[in-house]
Amino acid sequence: MSAAIEVSGVTVRYRDVVALEDTGVVVEAGRVTALIGMNGSGKSTLFKAILGLVRPDSGAVRIEGGSPAAARRRGAIGYVPQSEDVDASFPVSVRDVVMMGRYGGLGITRRPRAADEAAVDDALRRVELTELAGRQIGELSGGQRKRAFVARGIAQGARILLLDEPFAGVDKRSEATIVRLLRELAASGCAVLVSTHDLHALPRLADDAVLLLRRPLFHGSVEEALRPDNLARAFGLDGLA
Repeated sequence: MSAAIEVSGVTVRYRDVVALEDTGVVVEAGRVTALIGMNGSGKSTLFKAILGLVRPDSGAVRIEGGSPAAARRRGAIGYVPQSEDVDASFPVSVRDVVMMGRYGGLGITRRPRAADEAAVDDALRRVELTELAGRQIGELSGGQRKRAFVARGIAQGARILLLDEPFAGVDKRSEATIVRLLRELAASGCAVLVSTHDLHALPRLADDAVLLLRRPLFHGSVEEALRPDNLARAFGLDGLA
């Protein structure tokens, strides 16, 4: 498999706070990689560095051999954040949200073509929201809403997908649907990086795992990542008696 994301020696500081220090991570195409760490461990900062939303103080990020900005321009990378700020009263439908994933290729008219409509239909079907396509996005449950934003990334056709805590606050059906979709995307050659606190889902979700505490402490098999000694290091418990 080829490297879709290469993070090399990346350090990110917010004034006097070091969020990431000399971080190196490789995410391969065709795999689901889980990113595990406690709050404040640098997971969100790593995502922002990969997306090109923060400039590292040192080090480099390469996406399919190029810059994060170039990857975003060609729609190669999709992002599902931990929470979406959705005005429950704003009149935007589930289908409208998923269609946003196609906007980069619509041109100045923003008029969907038949191929765009078909991509949205397929994405809605895959997340099991076809029957709710016309529903106002604010009327959906937390799990349904998360599936809608995953569908947006699928409709975009991104070859690299980043998901920040996709299982937070979702129901079991939505969790199972998202896990299945991510496995399907990886099987089709996509690179998937998922930050999660749901350790129980890891064996069926991920091919490998990164334990992060401002820098990677471990990158390898899920089985080894879940060893108590490795988790204790990642969650700052290794010094406790």
